[in-house]
Amino acid sequence: MQLDTDFFDCDAQQLAIKLLGKVIRRQYKGQWLAARIIETEAYYLNDKASHSSLGYSEKRKACFMPAGTIYMYYARGKDSLNISCRGEGSAVLIKSAIFYSDEYCHAEALQIMQQLNPSNSGQLRSPEKLCAGQTLLCRALNLKVKDWDQRIFQKDSFYIEDTGYSVNSIIQTTRLGIPHGRDEHLMLRFIDENDARHCSKNPLSQRQPNFIRLNNKTKAPT
Repeated sequence: MQLDTDFFDCDAQQLAIKLLGKVIRRQYKGQWLAARIIETEAYYLNDKASHSSLGYSEKRKACFMPAGTIYMYYARGKDSLNISCRGEGSAVLIKSAIFYSDEYCHAEALQIMQQLNPSNSGQLRSPEKLCAGQTLLCRALNLKVKDWDQRIFQKDSFYIEDTGYSVNSIIQTTRLGIPHGRDEHLMLRFIDENDARHCSKNPLSQRQPNFIRLNNKTKAPT
C-alpha cells in the first residue's frame, strides 16, 4: 500500500521511526527497482544542522512545503533524498536502505541497481552495500535532484510503500557528519537494529557506542 500524505503529517522524529521498514519503489526503464529503508535522520527548523535553519530559499523551499513533499539536494555533489513533514522546516533524511525483492522487483532489478551504482573501482556492489548511504541510495534508484526536488510521490514512477514488514527493535543515536557546534549531540538518527550492520555506519560496532534501543511502538524522546 502506497503511503499517503497523512502518513507524513507527523513530527520529524516520529516519521523517521515510521519510515523504517518501508519500501521505496522506483520505475526505471520499464523495471521496478526497490529498497527497504533501514536508516533515517530527523531535522527541525531550530536545529542548527538542518538546512531550514538557514532560512527560506528557493533551494530549500521543499522543507517549507506541505508534509510529504520530496526535498532533494546535493551532498558533496551527489543526490540526497529527504521528505518534509509536520512543522515548518522539518524533514526526514533517508540515510540508507537495503535491496528489496518481491514479485515486482527481482534479480534483474538488482543487476540494474548494481550497474547504476558501481563501486569506485567499477566493481558491482553487494546487495547489502548497494544503498548503504544517502547518495548511494539515490544512485542505485536513479533519483536525481533535477527530477524530484519539490515534487510529490507518483504511483507510476516513484513512491514509498508499506509492505507489512515490522521493525522489532530500533537504534536511536546521533546523526552522522554534523560539524561541531551544529547540534551534533542530538539523538536524531534511527536504525532498524536487524539491519544495523548494513547501514551507513553501524553504532553497534563502536567501542563506546552512544545509543539507546526503542521498540517499534516507543515514541522517541524529545
